[in-house]
Order: sequence, then structure tokens, then C-alpha cells
Amino acid sequence: MQPALSAWLALILVTGMGAEVCGDPPARSVPAPRLSPEERLSPHMPQSLLCDACHAIAFQIEEQLSRAERKVGKKLLSESDLVEVLERTCSNSWESYGVQELDGEKRLVGPGLPTQGTMTVMVTGGPWPSRLSKMCHSYVGEQGETELYETHRQGSGTLRDLLCHGDKGPCARSKPGGLSPPKALQNEL
Repeated sequence: MQPALSAWLALILVTGMGAEVCGDPPARSVPAPRLSPEERLSPHMPQSLLCDACHAIAFQIEEQLSRAERKVGKKLLSESDLVEVLERTCSNSWESYGVQELDGEKRLVGPGLPTQGTMTVMVTGGPWPSRLSKMCHSYVGEQGETELYETHRQGSGTLRDLLCHGDKGPCARSKPGGLSPPKALQNEL
């Protein structure tokens, strides 16, 4: 038994098999997303990430409204509670959101958004939290607290449909298989 074990260990040492078991895992290089000047510096969400951002905002609003409803039981939220929940949601730190690049495509990632299956680097902080907060406040202002709450009460996903996939939503399709034409870029860099 002793000679067979010695031979096996010698074979492992010579071939390098088992190195990942005993040592450090092999080094892998995962580059950070390459961000354009607009993506790094603009106070606005880049056009290519508006749909993802809308989905993140709708998810957070639905989560916070559902949490507030559980606290009050079967009663509807009062107008003051509703305003407070939406204000708190939009003023949220949004720190758990960031951007990743996979196969040359940048995507916003975080709670309520699909996760990438491969190993990538996520850039958080920077302009992303304030952009999400600004968009959230804009949606609440455009739709109104009551409309958002009534839509939320219709069931899961209805708020996402209203905000993101409606006629003017950032995920709306103008023709089958194509995104609607981009809005005029704002020159605010």
C-alpha cells in the first residue's frame, strides 16, 4: 500500500494535478466595464440603461408599498403614509445598484433585475444612486402617488407595466423586434 501511495503522490506532484485543491485558485482577470464620458459624468441615466433603471425603480416601489401594506393589515394606506413611503423609496440610497458589462453590453444590475450568469465586475456608487433617485422622483411626479398605488394594488407586475412598458415607457417597442427611436440627447455634460 505504501509504494502505491508514494507513486500516486509523485504523479500528482509531477503533473501538477490537484494544485487547485491545495493552493490558490488560478488567477482570472475580469475587466471593469468601460464607461463612456456620458455614462461616467452625466447627471442623467444613459439612454441604453433607461429600461433597466425603470425595472429597478418599479421593483423598489412595489417592495416598499407591499411592506407598508403588511404593516397596516387589510386597510389601504392613507395618503400621508403613501406619500411618505414613496418619498422614502425614491430617496433610498440605491447603493446596491450598479453597472456591469457582458459581451460588450452594459446592463444595470441589482435587486429586482436579472443577474448575469458569468463572472463580471460591477461598478456601484458614483452617479448611479443619484440617477436612480432622480428617475424615481420623476416617475412619482409624472404619474402621481394615487395612480401608482392604484396600479400597484392591481397585482404584481402592473406597476412595472405602467412605468416601463407603457406607450411612453423606456422599454416600449415601436415595432416588433426594435426599440423605439432614441429621444433627443440633452447637452448637459
